[in-house]
Amino acid sequence: MTPTTQQSSHEPGFNLVLFSIPQSFLLQIGTASILLLLTTEKATVKALESMGQASEELFRGDRLPILPFPNDNEFSNQS
Repeated sequence: MTPTTQQSSHEPGFNLVLFSIPQSFLLQIGTASILLLLTTEKATVKALESMGQASEELFRGDRLPILPFPNDNEFSNQS
């Protein structure tokens, strides 16, 4: 009988039943996702900072309406 030799893959990667995914492809996908997350994080921080500054401007005292408060003298004269 002749010995059977199994063919082993020389390229390391993630082996599934029907196909294998090479390590370089996994590295590319991981790198792209990390870069996308970093870019999204920077854009989110800028958007939140601008929303905070806009809300500060909205609630500044010089932009609020002046309410007509009664004087203390008016209440003391009525009693």
